[in-house]
Amino acid sequence: MIFTLPGAWATVLPMRYILVYITAGDREEALRLAEALVGARLAACANILGAAHSIYWWEGKVERGEETVLVLKSRRDKFAELLREARRLHSYATPCIVALPIVDGNPDYLDWIDASCSPGPGQAG
Repeated sequence: MIFTLPGAWATVLPMRYILVYITAGDREEALRLAEALVGARLAACANILGAAHSIYWWEGKVERGEETVLVLKSRRDKFAELLREARRLHSYATPCIVALPIVDGNPDYLDWIDASCSPGPGQAG
């Protein structure tokens, strides 16, 4: 997929890298998701943020709740598998799992994402 940027960013960049935003029911669930997804090399890194106060529609009414936000750094080509695994492990019936493009970044960091999402020596890909 190609991502076109407007204005001063008017270049065409391949959408290779992504941030994946996931909300979890609590910190323990976020930790389990992060360890499983990073451990499977579906993401290079996971950040678990503090409590989020969420307001949302559910079953016809507005609800409020506490959630934990998980942000993963990954590659676009890993998203389908990451999504399947996150949905399988998640406690919610309809979990928030969305990918956002990384349009630019530190080349060394982006190379690290590549290496971290690739099998190591002796590992299957």
